[in-house]
Amino acid sequence: MAQVHRSRAVRAIYLVLGVFFLALGIVGTVLPLIPTTFPVILAGYFFARSSERFDRWLTNHRVFGPLIRDWRAGLGFSVRAKTIALSAIVATFGFSVGWVVEPPVVRIGLVVFAIGLCVYILRLPTKQLERT
Repeated sequence: MAQVHRSRAVRAIYLVLGVFFLALGIVGTVLPLIPTTFPVILAGYFFARSSERFDRWLTNHRVFGPLIRDWRAGLGFSVRAKTIALSAIVATFGFSVGWVVEPPVVRIGLVVFAIGLCVYILRLPTKQLERT
């Protein structure tokens, strides 16, 4: 676990950011086009620097805890998590580029950004399945 920041003001900012990203991750569990994994990891980052209590709660959470613990241990993401993330990126960016965004420069920028995100996710460690 990271060191909780000494400044009370900085801890408060980190706590607010942690709550925001956790809420975004929770929304992502319900809405298919909003990501869950990265907002929850960001929430873990901010909670670890804002409050030992919130960090402990998140790392022991039934749903989000394994994700945070695996990330911190360097185990990476499961193939399923990567597949969901890549599918969400392709769907949301594809929809935006195909039907929402008009200027060609913005379309090209979105495509380049989406490709960059996909490459980043593919380069992250893939969690090996435990064999019993």
